[in-house]
Amino acid sequence: MQDQGQSTKTESAYRLLRRDILATRLRPGAPMKLSALRDRYELGWTPLREALSRLEAEGLVTAISNRGFAVAPVSREELEDLTRARLVVEVPLLLEAIENGGSDWESAVVTAHYRLSRCKLVVETATESEIDEWDEKHTAFHAALISAARSTWLLRFQATISDQLRRHHRFLSLAPAIRAAEGRSEGYEEAVAALRDAMAIEHHTELMEAALDRNASHAQALMADHIGFTVNVYVQSEDGGGALPVPRTQLPK
Repeated sequence: MQDQGQSTKTESAYRLLRRDILATRLRPGAPMKLSALRDRYELGWTPLREALSRLEAEGLVTAISNRGFAVAPVSREELEDLTRARLVVEVPLLLEAIENGGSDWESAVVTAHYRLSRCKLVVETATESEIDEWDEKHTAFHAALISAARSTWLLRFQATISDQLRRHHRFLSLAPAIRAAEGRSEGYEEAVAALRDAMAIEHHTELMEAALDRNASHAQALMADHIGFTVNVYVQSEDGGGALPVPRTQLPK
């Protein structure tokens, strides 16, 4: 039976690795060598192995036969699958929230939108910390939109899908800069334009206004369009210069 101290170390390892995977500080597809992870996070072998097993069960890490672990890759196929799942789950939650939300819900949505609007992100030159801030505010905005929904199971499914999509969104937001740094200019402008459109505050404003006006059909259509933006960013990035670039660094510096 695992003692309390070991359990705490495992939980700490799990949370640290999960945080950096979702933020793509541990890049999709990168090998996760135990020795490098131990030095980076100052954790022991056992907590790391147990944390990696938990993350594998969540689909955030993959086990490679006789080679250890790697961060789960991102792909167009998986993104399209996640997008379909998000449509199935998040649109009904939005409609529930519109039907059931009161003044507290309205205030939460307006506040979250305002905070998102204050993130003046320049896609071409955005730093990782700026993308971190935008990602946090963007996640909070969508959480506020569905916060008045009552379906506990749909909310749980949405949280899982959101975590998986967050890796894709984060990676796509970095892809143009990575391509430029590697000297790959083909398709750069198209990828940046698609990313700028996907992150524009105007789409979020329209969605907020439709929700607050209780215009369910318009909000549903806007949400469906909004969810599809990420796939377009991937298509532009992929078609413009081959597969999306994956940094060669195993761990963040």
